[in-house]
Amino acid sequence: MEEKPLRVLACGDVEGRINALFNRVNAIQKKSGQFDLLLCVGEFFGNSPEAEAEWEAYKSGAKKAPIHTYILGAASQETVKYFPNSDGCELAENITSLGRRGIFTGASGLQIAYVSGREAQHEPAPSHCFTSKDITALAAPLLSNSKFRGVDVLLTSQWPRGVWQYGNSPETDTKFCGVSSIADLADKLKPRYHFAGLEAVHYERLPYRNHVVLQENAQHVSRFIALATVNNPAKKKYLYAFNIVPMKSMDPAELVKQPQDVTENPYRKPMKDGKKEKPPPSMTGAEVCEEPAPQFFFDLGQNKPQHQQRQGRKRQTDGDRPNYPKQPRRPPQPTGPCWFCLASPEVEKHLVISIGTHCYMALAKGSLTPDHVLLLPIGHYQSVVDLASEVVEEMEKYKSAIKKFCKSRGQRCIMFERNYRSQHLQLQVVPVSMEKCSTEDIKEAFMTQAEEQQMELMEIPAHTDLKQIAPPGTPYFYVELDTGEKLFYRIKKNFPLQFGREVLASEALLNIPMRADWRECKCTKEEEEDQAKQMRSDFEPFDFALDD
Repeated sequence: MEEKPLRVLACGDVEGRINALFNRVNAIQKKSGQFDLLLCVGEFFGNSPEAEAEWEAYKSGAKKAPIHTYILGAASQETVKYFPNSDGCELAENITSLGRRGIFTGASGLQIAYVSGREAQHEPAPSHCFTSKDITALAAPLLSNSKFRGVDVLLTSQWPRGVWQYGNSPETDTKFCGVSSIADLADKLKPRYHFAGLEAVHYERLPYRNHVVLQENAQHVSRFIALATVNNPAKKKYLYAFNIVPMKSMDPAELVKQPQDVTENPYRKPMKDGKKEKPPPSMTGAEVCEEPAPQFFFDLGQNKPQHQQRQGRKRQTDGDRPNYPKQPRRPPQPTGPCWFCLASPEVEKHLVISIGTHCYMALAKGSLTPDHVLLLPIGHYQSVVDLASEVVEEMEKYKSAIKKFCKSRGQRCIMFERNYRSQHLQLQVVPVSMEKCSTEDIKEAFMTQAEEQQMELMEIPAHTDLKQIAPPGTPYFYVELDTGEKLFYRIKKNFPLQFGREVLASEALLNIPMRADWRECKCTKEEEEDQAKQMRSDFEPFDFALDD
């Protein structure tokens, strides 16, 4: 059950008008009930004798704040004197200085990140300023946690530079407004609410996304709110009330709901998203696959069924080397021995089931089930996203044929590819009984086991082109469910090579955990030939290559 939301007030620059602030808070609480805390950004203290006298009443205990109040540190040299400790401390009953920068986590789990003062223009920084080291020290511990999704609230005195991009414009001159270091921090920390002051205006920006649509999993939105000065003559808004359930206690689906007026992220430039990453050394194709020889493979040997002999005479030239009459350009060539290029002497051709013009189908070596097959390009392509258009077209025909084949046997067709530590595209196809598992069961098994290994599989719509998400050279893993829906993970490092097999072999799905590693499932060549022969015969009614 979702816990009760916290009731929070946020306030702009108080500038010493403490009585006016707390009178207003009392009026609000009398009308709307008690709030849990008050967060103050910008300059809390003032320089006038009146301001000093007001503060003295609270400091001495003669007056008491009506609510737990948390304030940022000094934003000018003149107010430094009010802060005995730059690391934060209680200044009076119910009034706490948060300090220079840090993370404050309440008993409820609400996580508040904060940076006080202004950006330093030089080193050493004055005590009312922050430096790049402060920003790094604040962000690094959070970002190093693989489960970090963002903070609930970010408090800064200064605005983030460029926050108005893609959104509504503030009523202030943006030429000298805000600093890029706060913008960078906001981009990294993904606050659900970000409050700032110092500009003496109220500005509530439209909510913005923290993910790239179709390229990243949906994430929560961020709201930036700048607040005016307390009791300003123009009566601009300086208090903001909101309810919030801490992120850690929220239902994930509820957390990532996107409002209708959401905009793009103002801190992310298009070129930043579109930058092509250099592939890691293992992805350049400069070496042979790290996996030992054949993870799977193939031969339409002497005992070919009649239809395969017919196909052999029609398609094959120069011995076993296939002819590509329709291919406008030659595919990339392997830099060393490749176990999957059909023309290669390393290929175990006894496992081949069907040969098209650009692609072929083969029984998987060390297969999970007797009908576990691979779809592969005849030429040397590293991944789905590298394929030429005519190869993609035929690959889709094979996928459609194998889906019909599985459906005729009461099976769901699950496909997956690991473009990591592999040299030649292998699209694995594993049929799963419809009676045993629903599509949701399969999806949940992949999601759960990925989460257990600190990986987040991203859901992408059925007709999304992987090239939009993973430019050539990008290491990735993806699963395609029988509905066409895909689960995608961009590999960073240390990806478990047998992950796809492990999930399908798990008790939740096929319940054959002992077959998770293909090396433990080896058969004799005779057994492989018999399996391949049976599969060719079963697949024949669906094999479009025989009709071409």
